[in-house]
Amino acid sequence: MNDDLGHLVERAGPARRIVSLVPSLTEAIAVTRPEALVGATDWCTHPVDLDVARVRGTKNPDRRAVEALAPDVVIANREENRELDIARLRAAGITVWVTVIETVDQAFSSMRRMFVDGLGWDVPNWLVEAERVWAVEPDRDGPRVAIPIWRDPWMVVGSRTFTGDLVARLGAVNVFADSPDRYPHVDVASIDADLVLLPDEPYVFTADDGPEAFGTTPTALVSGRALTWYGPSMLKARKDLEDLLGSPDSWSHP
Repeated sequence: MNDDLGHLVERAGPARRIVSLVPSLTEAIAVTRPEALVGATDWCTHPVDLDVARVRGTKNPDRRAVEALAPDVVIANREENRELDIARLRAAGITVWVTVIETVDQAFSSMRRMFVDGLGWDVPNWLVEAERVWAVEPDRDGPRVAIPIWRDPWMVVGSRTFTGDLVARLGAVNVFADSPDRYPHVDVASIDADLVLLPDEPYVFTADDGPEAFGTTPTALVSGRALTWYGPSMLKARKDLEDLLGSPDSWSHP
């Protein structure tokens, strides 16, 4: 089998020991077959009762700790993890399955391949249901939005991103969708949007840290997990985000 980057992955039988280096996919595996997950990063916060060995961060995994867990498969992602770490894990004889997810459709197809080809499991019921939920066309045109992910310097969601495609599926328009960069640096004074969505990850925007930068433009605090995580969270994310985008009274108006 080949992973999403075309790397040949050989596995003998269904995976029984898995280390995940991707928070979204950690949740996907833990919800599907919790006994198989033996390690995850410090950033893997869901399920909230997750109790597995921690192997540091997504960008600086403790490779010796990963090796010590003797995984059948390590799950990684091209955006979340460094190519160097993946190469070194493979050089140590560890099987690594790399996902590539930049759209909602890619999220579903990639996770299907991960479960079936990468892990040797069946497609979980929650994934089938999530595909059904997101197949529905939006019932109204949404606002023009900007989605910062960092400040000092300010960075926003641009083109070719899962988050950008997700908000488009809700009928909203990402005002930076035509940027040549996936996460462009911007001058906040130049942002022309109906609404600025301020997630709590990777930068933790709060009521006291973020809204004040956008003058008269309405803002809304939103779960970063709803906006950026693929996996079981997608079952609930659609309704939560539709409710937010369709309720201007809930936006923060200066």
